[in-house]
Amino acid sequence: MQLGVVGLGRMGQIVVDRVLEAGHDVVAFDLDAEAVATAADAGATPAEDLDDLTDRLGDDKRIWLMVPAGEAVDATLEELKPHLGPEDVVVDGGNSHFEASVRRADSTDAAYLDCGTSGGPAGAELGFSLMIGGPEWAYEAMTPVFDAVATGPDGHDRMGESGSGHYVKMVHNGVEYALMQAYGEGFELLADGRYDLDLESVARTWNNGAVIRSWLLELCEEAFREEGTDLGDVADHVAGGSTGTWTVQEALEQEVPVPLIYQALAERFGSRADDGRFSRRLANRLRYGFGRHEVQRREE
Repeated sequence: MQLGVVGLGRMGQIVVDRVLEAGHDVVAFDLDAEAVATAADAGATPAEDLDDLTDRLGDDKRIWLMVPAGEAVDATLEELKPHLGPEDVVVDGGNSHFEASVRRADSTDAAYLDCGTSGGPAGAELGFSLMIGGPEWAYEAMTPVFDAVATGPDGHDRMGESGSGHYVKMVHNGVEYALMQAYGEGFELLADGRYDLDLESVARTWNNGAVIRSWLLELCEEAFREEGTDLGDVADHVAGGSTGTWTVQEALEQEVPVPLIYQALAERFGSRADDGRFSRRLANRLRYGFGRHEVQRREE
């Protein structure tokens, strides 16, 4: 099938590469001409602008947006609006708030699929986990592309009606916060505890058969191997926080207690006011491991 991809940052380029590798055709556009050239080198058809992109897609357009959440999504949809009809499908693969996705689904002539995407740049070779909300017919129409971008047929599913995909991804990120916090606290106790431990060795041992083995723990092992047991100059500064904030806000509205997620979010905010906690420094480094987010470093 033919797919238009708008937004060719790290994640957008991965979507292009995986769809092309699966034998589909891609028309690609980004405001950055170099990003378009990179996609073209991979085998995509470059588009000069959104008008050109939609012209090249022909009837029954299938478009994947991988632009920053917020105003960029609305601006892109507004520009696409004259070219879209009820038989077309638009996928929003960014971290949009689920209520914004419901609003966009209601105001967009095309079928709108909100697609929570997990796996990050580091998971590009294996594929992503895709949590998708929106009309069932549109989900089924996009299944060949979802199979290509995800780890395979088991790596994606329709969560339910519009907004549900980004809702599930929001809660996923809240859980991610809590897991990172738990690993950070455990390794902080080991680092400051009774024994002089090689934390890379601890993480490697836990990752081989232990109950708490996971990809995040593999990334802990990577962090200690590359930065040292004391994490070197990695700063006590954990960026991010929007999806965790949304999760906590939703929990308050639904009166569901989420103390671990709330505490992990509070630790992120606290990390921007002082410097010193080992657990937050590890969380800082882990964000690089799975998402290639910049590692904040301590000043000498």
